[in-house]
Formats: sequence, structure tokens, C-alpha cells
Amino acid sequence: MEQELTLEKFEEASEEVQKVTQETKLIYSEYFSSMTGNKVYFKPENMQYTGAYKVRGAYYKISTLSEEEKERGLIAASAGNHAQGVAYAAKLAGIKATIVMPTTTPLMKVNRTRSYGADVVLYGDVFDESCEYAYKLAEEHGYTFVHPFDDLDVATGQGTIAMEIIKELPTVDYILVPIGGGGLCAGVSTLAKLLNPKIRIIGVEPAGANCMQESLKQGKVVTLPSVSTIADGTAVKRPGEKLFPYIQQNVDEIITVEDAELIVAFLDMVENHKMIVENSGLLTVAALRHLDVKKKKIVSILSGGNMDVITMSSVVQHGLIQRDRIFTVSVLLPDKPGELAKVSSLLADQRGNVIKLEHNQFISINRNAAVELRITLEAEGTDHKNRIVQALYDAGYRPKLVKSKGM
Repeated sequence: MEQELTLEKFEEASEEVQKVTQETKLIYSEYFSSMTGNKVYFKPENMQYTGAYKVRGAYYKISTLSEEEKERGLIAASAGNHAQGVAYAAKLAGIKATIVMPTTTPLMKVNRTRSYGADVVLYGDVFDESCEYAYKLAEEHGYTFVHPFDDLDVATGQGTIAMEIIKELPTVDYILVPIGGGGLCAGVSTLAKLLNPKIRIIGVEPAGANCMQESLKQGKVVTLPSVSTIADGTAVKRPGEKLFPYIQQNVDEIITVEDAELIVAFLDMVENHKMIVENSGLLTVAALRHLDVKKKKIVSILSGGNMDVITMSSVVQHGLIQRDRIFTVSVLLPDKPGELAKVSSLLADQRGNVIKLEHNQFISINRNAAVELRITLEAEGTDHKNRIVQALYDAGYRPKLVKSKGM
């Protein structure tokens, strides 16, 4: 493989991207360090001006273009963060930009992209379909295409993150990198290994979109038949062809993460670090629980923080349910006055906070057990939930847990 991601280019890119990036110093995590037995740090790229690391690759790519390429205007396809990176970088460079985004892209990302002055075209259900359409528009209108990941200049720009990590923490042992198409991982892993071959690079993918893991298993780039993940920024069916050799050479391991783990990771970051990190950025947080190492210095890259409020609300709610801090229980009551007050008193004694009550008087014609009461409660966790359920059982209410679907 001819080495095109060179130390010289990474150094050039590191100087260039400083013109558009905010300083994202490492954040030490007491919570995750204690939980894992390691020294865990976060690289908070969710704090960049555009809410993600993508501005690095976009700006460096634009800096390498000829005047003729710039005059034709830029086009890109993206699920959101690359869109904002290209739109912002193009605005600073005074270049027209068109961005093709999947129809499933959160509204916040669409609006933010437009706010940087780009024309947004919504097309396709997933990135791959949007990308195909963007190539078509580029051919029709002569636009210069800026690929979100399968471009070595873009990957070089993204790799500048590794330069910053190693300057700040020269003795880092592990760097955890999210993988969608592979641009961030190719850049970070290649530069990290150039600077210190002993650093272990762990790529992290959603279990429902593990195109890089499958490609590495087969020794060639493969396309997944479909993807299904709440990590929309990494919902890619086929990784980058140009990047694949660099991933093969420099990535030590791939970890896959289930969507349910991302929900827990979101709550962990909000409660312990007061930070909003989008689902793709949470991949490396969730992966910390998978690493079977101790007393190592680990950096998790938080790739972005662009999550719309509706998604955030849903993730919080599902996370509370998953952790037994919200649960629903069904009990049968005799159909006579005062029974509801008895249950309320029992729950109060157990410090269970009632969120919602559903009272169904027509569940049975037996007046001794004719009312079903469904109670949605807030608890402190699994132990507290179990104590509440046991208290209801001891009082003769025959409680049944009901699968919560949200509030």
C-alpha cells in the first residue's frame, strides 16, 4: 500500500484546522475510571462549533482544492455532521455548497446545515442512497464532491484529533474511535501509530451497522444488506474503499455496541458529566464496558453532540425504564371505596413516586377483584423497585409487572 496519509500531511492539516476548530481538551472521567479500573479520558468533539469533529476534514479538504474546483461549488452527502462541517467550512471560504441528506435526518441537523448557508436536498432513507444521488447531482451540475469519509484528505483532517490527544496525554494506551464509514478511524489510527506504534486503537461500531467489522472478517470491503441503529451518524452499509487498507493496518480491534447500551451511556454522560453526546458519539462510551483491561490510560473520542430534543427525550425515557427507575405494575383491587387510598398509602410508605395511574373498572364481573389499577412509578433503581413490588405482594394485591412503553 502506498502511504498517502503521511506525517507531513497530518502536521499540515493540524495547523490548518486550528483556524476553524475550538480547543477540545481531554476531560478526565472519575465515574468511568472508577467503574472500569482504568484512567478514562474523553476527547469532547461534541463541543466543536458545529457540534462534531467533521469540520476538521471538511476544512482541510477545501484547503487542498484548486480555485477552479472551488468555483464549481461543493456538494456532499451526509446524515448530518459532515453536512454541517462542509456547510460551515464552505461559508468561511465563500464557496457555494449543496448537501444531500437522508429523509430520516433529525430536523435539528437539517436546520443547522441550512443556517450555514448551504442548500439542503433531502433524498433516500440511509446515507448510501443520499450519496448516490449526490454523485448524480455532481455530474449534472459540475459540483466538486466532498465525500464524508472515503477521501484521504478528509481522513487526514479528521486524524488531527490524534495529534491533539497524544500532545496532551503522551502516555495514552488506548484510543477508542467510532466507526461509520471509517474516515475518522483511518485518520486517527494511522497518525497514532505513526507517532507511537504501541498505542492500541479500538474501532467501535453499532451492532446493527457493523460494515467495517464484516469487511475486516472477509478481508475486503463488503456491503451490508441493511442497517438498523439509533446511531444515525454511523448508519453506513459500506465502508470506504480508500480507507480500508489503513484500517486493516492500524486498527487493533473492533467492538460492536447494541442500541440499548447507547441509551444507558447517554444517561451516564448526562448525569455524571452534564454533557449531551449523540448516539454515534456514545459508541466509545458504551465500549468502555467491553474492554477487559485494567490500569490503562484510555481516551474515548466523543465524535458529536447533535441530538434533537425529541430524540433526547425518548432516549432519557427509555434509559430510565431500562434502569428500573421508572416501571409499571398492575394490581387487582376490590371494587369498593377506599381501596385506592390503601394502595397510595402503601406506595408512600415505600417512597415510590407515582407518575401515572390507569383505573379500569371493567376488567372483571367479580366485584372482589373487579378493578385493575396500573401504576407507573419512579424508583431509585432495581432494588427499590423490587421492594415496592414485594410490599404490594405482601399486602395481597398480586402485582404483575407490565412492560413499560414510555409515559
